[in-house]
Amino acid sequence: MAKYLFGNYLLDVDERRLLRDNEEIRLRGKLFDTLHVLVENAGKLVRKDAFMESVWPDSVVEDNNLDYCISQLRKLLHPVKYIETVPRHGYRFVAPVRNVVRSAASQAVAAGGRSITPLPRQDIRFSVTEDGVRLAWASIGDGPPLVKASNWLTHLDFEWGSPIWQHWWTELSKHHRLIRYDERGNGMSQRDVPDVSFDTWVRDLETVVDAAGLDRFSLLGISRGGPIAIAYAVKHPERVSKLVLYGAFSVGLYHYGSPEELEARRALISLTRLDWGHHHPAFCRMFTNRFMPNATPVHENWFDDLQRVSTSAENAARLIEVDSNIDVRRFLRQVQAPTLVVHCDRDQVVSPEHGRQLAAEIPNARYASLPSANHLLLAEEPAWKILLQEFSAFMGWHEESAAPMREVSGS
Repeated sequence: MAKYLFGNYLLDVDERRLLRDNEEIRLRGKLFDTLHVLVENAGKLVRKDAFMESVWPDSVVEDNNLDYCISQLRKLLHPVKYIETVPRHGYRFVAPVRNVVRSAASQAVAAGGRSITPLPRQDIRFSVTEDGVRLAWASIGDGPPLVKASNWLTHLDFEWGSPIWQHWWTELSKHHRLIRYDERGNGMSQRDVPDVSFDTWVRDLETVVDAAGLDRFSLLGISRGGPIAIAYAVKHPERVSKLVLYGAFSVGLYHYGSPEELEARRALISLTRLDWGHHHPAFCRMFTNRFMPNATPVHENWFDDLQRVSTSAENAARLIEVDSNIDVRRFLRQVQAPTLVVHCDRDQVVSPEHGRQLAAEIPNARYASLPSANHLLLAEEPAWKILLQEFSAFMGWHEESAAPMREVSGS
């Protein structure tokens, strides 16, 4: 059994039906087969000979048969551009796709060999900021509210079943009403935005909190979400009950980097404008390996796809530029909420020194060091269990049965 979701479409392979907003669209045989091949291989280049073997296995046909099917599918799916042409090679389906009917075995494969309990449906809504930008935000779970400040590379829908993020949202939503959102220029939020700055990121968080109707809540800042969460907690101390900073920092590279580091950052921004989302193996490997040097090929493929679907090349470059100029050091001593700072001890994206600085400057902050080289902890790592223990103790999850705490490092 196989059913695929993309955009507002559902492709039911067994019934050979395509539904758009629950209304059936009739596809003749080879059109359906061509779309099936594209959707089943979403994000991957499908070469013309592969189409011939799958769609016309017992026939000798010319390339224009395939070209005709692609042309008709594009007209059918207009105005969204779902199918990309790779000149002289083939085609690629460029929209995020979810397989909504999978066996237990296939779920385990998608998770890198580890079965993950399927997530319930998330409630996705949209709100508009004061400057007219449309933001997508999602809610899941029924416990005390926990808001995750925006970080780079998110897509509320695409990351929902990801082996990189699914274990995070599964565990957190067991204990909280978890609120997540895509920042401006990113994910399901408005892409074409005139103004992107640190101040707009903080205001976006304010917009989502107000839209969710929250008075007081815990706040989670992951990576770049950390300084956003810090700025919000200082601006609204009456609303933030607890603050968790994971892999976070208070100051961007432009404020402390050496000439060599600054030159490397400028080169990264230029490469991003040129190569982002184009499936260039060298660029993808360089980028992904910084975030998850211990990732499996499954994780690497998911993260590469997340680059493509999360934002455009120009927006990605803009976001790196703004990220590099962050500076919230003046706010650290003003944080009033109880704070937990967690950092992986060999993080290559945000040095552990940044985490130690946060813990030293924020009054009474607790610091926990995790044994991992990954910036984003994977479910298979021993450090993931340690992180859950830290969360459990700090947030008060089932305190009567919490596992013994690992001794934390202060250096």
